[in-house]
Amino acid sequence: MALKKKPVTGMKDILPAEMEIRDYVIGLIKETYRSFGFSSIETPCVEHIENLCSKQGGDNEKLIFKILKRGEKLRLAEAKEESDLVDGGLRYDLTLPLSRYYANHSNELPAPFKALQMGSVWRADRPQRGRYRQFMQCDIDILGEPSNLAEIELILATTSLLGKLDFNNFTIRINDRRFLKAMAAYSGFEEKDYDSVFITLDKMDKIGLDGVAAEMKENGYAEESVEKYLQLFKEITGDVEGVRACKEKLQGFLPEDAADSLEMIITSVESAKEADFRMLFDPTLVRGMSYYTGTIFEISMDEFGGSVGGGGRYDKMIGKFTGQDTPAVGFSIGFERIVMLLMERGYKVPTSKEKKAFLIEKNMPKEGMLKVLDLAKKERAAGRQVMIMNMKKNNMQDYSYKNGYHGGSGRKQRKMEETTLPVCAPLIDSITYDFLYQMATSPVVDMFMGYDDNGNARWMAVNVSVGNFVKQRVSLQDFEANIILPETNVQSL
Repeated sequence: MALKKKPVTGMKDILPAEMEIRDYVIGLIKETYRSFGFSSIETPCVEHIENLCSKQGGDNEKLIFKILKRGEKLRLAEAKEESDLVDGGLRYDLTLPLSRYYANHSNELPAPFKALQMGSVWRADRPQRGRYRQFMQCDIDILGEPSNLAEIELILATTSLLGKLDFNNFTIRINDRRFLKAMAAYSGFEEKDYDSVFITLDKMDKIGLDGVAAEMKENGYAEESVEKYLQLFKEITGDVEGVRACKEKLQGFLPEDAADSLEMIITSVESAKEADFRMLFDPTLVRGMSYYTGTIFEISMDEFGGSVGGGGRYDKMIGKFTGQDTPAVGFSIGFERIVMLLMERGYKVPTSKEKKAFLIEKNMPKEGMLKVLDLAKKERAAGRQVMIMNMKKNNMQDYSYKNGYHGGSGRKQRKMEETTLPVCAPLIDSITYDFLYQMATSPVVDMFMGYDDNGNARWMAVNVSVGNFVKQRVSLQDFEANIILPETNVQSL
């Protein structure tokens, strides 16, 4: 059986350039959320199949990566149904594991408990732009807080993070499951039909109002109910006035505190926000997870064309484990989609360490090598990122090192009028190339010129012009650059 080089469908390898951004975003997430009082936790990637299939994950329960029993427990010949073969699965989100975690450790945790959880989840979904079968989620949850302060803090913390990543003019769409049910009841739909009605309503962005009306009528719902239902969406505005209009219109169907709570969340966030975004009351927002019981919200970005995060209140889930309901609300950002958008922007990590490279001849004497290693040690101690590499010729091509210059070896240049020195690192790996490229494109580059008679390191400020490169192999490529020397120093090299 031949080995396969490509990752499994829906999975991906992550190259160094992306990893640098991912590591930075992860660090910023932890820093930002900790400033809001959240504590990091971790749960296993494998959950009991009974938990995963508890009819709380909506359509995600159809996408579970199920795990066969192990060892003596796996009896293929005797199996009659799936439960005889499967006892676990990879988690499809972080909310369900958190609920089990809290039910198991609630006596050891503060109240309310503010949790930060990051980790991979798996869904056997159809891969597409910004969607993979394995992806990282980043969740913040507040457990044990019944008031809308929890929603306010979650939205403020998440939007503050996005603002630090230079995202602006995005939208937080917000609704409440109680509004959805009240509007359906007001229009004459039976409670048993709510889920079906909401599934159709959730398609509003794709098929429009007319498309929703047509599908509901095709599903056999009374035309009068459909028209009355959709008329509500024509009348409601996307601000607090829309919330107030719902409160008045849906009297007798909407809990008294639902509209006041939603209005409080919107006005409080608008007043205290740190980033550039808008709050939008969207009565068509559904969200697919059936465990939501109250407020629901999503992050919409025009540059992505969809949601890059969302969450809501799920006051009943923990009670499935403990027998006693616990107030809970969570917010999850689409980590992979955020990173993808940053990559497409050409985002540069602002906190990257200063980089220095020592380019030496392959056969440098021992004494010279020890001096370079010692100097590199000092540079790392000063907080810089340092790389030492040999400059070597490619056996397939004869690279000409002008005037014998091979990088920072201290070799003397013959007296000439030229002020440009071409250097080349042939067939280097992508990590080395990225390092050299970032170093070369820095505003200021100091070139190591060897040591003076007293043993002191000599440096010269130069400009670097990075040339074109051609990949010679899949993972190897040439780095070519021109070092432009100050006119007055040409003859003293």
